[in-house]
Amino acid sequence: MANTASARKRIRQTEKRTIRNRARRSRVRGFLRKVEQAIAGGDQAQARDALQAAQPELHRAATKGVFHPNTVARKLSRLSARIKSLGAAAQA
Repeated sequence: MANTASARKRIRQTEKRTIRNRARRSRVRGFLRKVEQAIAGGDQAQARDALQAAQPELHRAATKGVFHPNTVARKLSRLSARIKSLGAAAQA
């Protein structure tokens, strides 16, 4: 257990930050789930809209330190490539 006042304060700060980060991570997962469902449904327009809604949330999570910026970039790149391939599959 923490013995000093500063250590007790750090524990309080960590608890608050953990709660906030958990909410942010959960929110991002919800946005990603909507994109995945749209891709699975095969609707490119809906998937594109869902990705546009998810993008700012992902970047915000990276800014706040919940996700590494490269992780966000990788996720967005892979999702947009999958959405793009939906259009190619529909044309073929």
